[in-house]
Amino acid sequence: MKRVLTGRFMHETNTFSIQKTDMALWRRRDFQLGNEIPAAFRGTRSALGATFEAADKYGWTLIHPVSANANPSGIVTDDAFEQIGGIILDAAERQGPIDGVLLHLHGAMVVQSYEDGEGELLARLRRTLGPDVPVVVTLDLHANVTQQMADNASALIAFRTYPHIDMYERAWQGAELLRRAMDGEIRPKTVIARRPMIYGLDRGRHQAGPMAELIARGEALEASGEALAVSICAGFSRANIRDVGPSVTVTVDALADGASPRGQAVAEQFMDHAWATRDYESFTLLSVAEAVARARAGEPGDKPLVIADYTDNPGGGGYGDATALLRGLVEAGVEGVAFHAICDPEAVMEAMRAGIGVQTTITLGGKTDPKMGGGPVTLTGEVTHLSNGKFIAHGPMGGGLERHYGPSMVFRVGGIDIVAITNNGQAVDLGQFTSLGLDPTRYATVCVKSMQHFRAAFEPIAREVILVDTGALCSEIYTPELFDKVRRPVWPLDPA
Repeated sequence: MKRVLTGRFMHETNTFSIQKTDMALWRRRDFQLGNEIPAAFRGTRSALGATFEAADKYGWTLIHPVSANANPSGIVTDDAFEQIGGIILDAAERQGPIDGVLLHLHGAMVVQSYEDGEGELLARLRRTLGPDVPVVVTLDLHANVTQQMADNASALIAFRTYPHIDMYERAWQGAELLRRAMDGEIRPKTVIARRPMIYGLDRGRHQAGPMAELIARGEALEASGEALAVSICAGFSRANIRDVGPSVTVTVDALADGASPRGQAVAEQFMDHAWATRDYESFTLLSVAEAVARARAGEPGDKPLVIADYTDNPGGGGYGDATALLRGLVEAGVEGVAFHAICDPEAVMEAMRAGIGVQTTITLGGKTDPKMGGGPVTLTGEVTHLSNGKFIAHGPMGGGLERHYGPSMVFRVGGIDIVAITNNGQAVDLGQFTSLGLDPTRYATVCVKSMQHFRAAFEPIAREVILVDTGALCSEIYTPELFDKVRRPVWPLDPA
């Protein structure tokens, strides 16, 4: 029986955030050890769910020491990186022999001492296992992929959908490639191409445009057998690091392709297209005033208007407590609104002390960094629901996994039902409303904090979707002062 090391160590690091990602933050969202992992992931449409299925099918013995997936936030502390990475490396060293590795990483982790967290982890793992053990890695398509990552992984397999609804499929692709490598059928080798650009490929939107074109071309190469895997990553631009930006990696069979000239040529051609289309964007951001006006114009009985706060996206490291949109809706007296969510543990505790059904005054949001997104807002209303914040997410991005947003409440102010949560996270599942007694289909307006992932669950129920700029942390601002660690020259800071 083959012994396969697996696990999850995922973080998308917004280096502009003032919140350091320490062990406390890792443990607040999604953190399991050892024997906790099968119970959490078996039978789910998740990357680890697929990994367990593959192990059953192929007769592998799985070593699964840790699953850690912190909400996007600031730079990861050295202590957290060493603790979680150390669990993986210790398993590789002490629970061997290891015949193969299938790891689920993000690709945009920045650590206090390492700009390339995944590259550092993979380099250490490679030193532990030696050059011949196949190491297959799944990545988010917003990974800032580096040469170090490509050099130390046998194969890099990125998601192809945004919203990310193909994590399960990509893990199965990685498992099948790993099986072939462990059986000696192939020897996967990965090459990488990049260009001097901070962002591009429509930030990873796969529905149309350059990202869709390259994904289709890559899938055709895989189907023809010319490549084992082709991964197109749009990068994560809220990272002030040297190697921020889009990339293409191509995994070929070194037994057939030698030094991989064909794979490198494909990667360079794909990145030429990314460079040529670098200013393509399919989205428009409205002001708060414009979004509020659209909400006021809704007709009774319509499907809800879905308003997404693009710049306070917890999925991009936003604090989740910007109040500019909420304040605008309250001041305009808009009715029939469900608002998810303000991340504010203090406000939730105030609501719990007040109790359900009592008029009370609570100061909401704007506490992490009052300069971002509107500052605190003090409102008088009624607490209508309290919860521990746990539920099973069955939507397109949920896969049957348990979600845990910590103590949560609904605060009704006029015609607005405001959700407040303890553990930060963007709105990606209808269960984030229904678990709190709110049916989002019954409101005239549904507000969420998200850039794109919300669409998988909320676009089907919406009459219209609009994006709003609230001036929060994830604003699309690119200046040399902000990006002083990025390699230069680079677009859009320098002339193309």
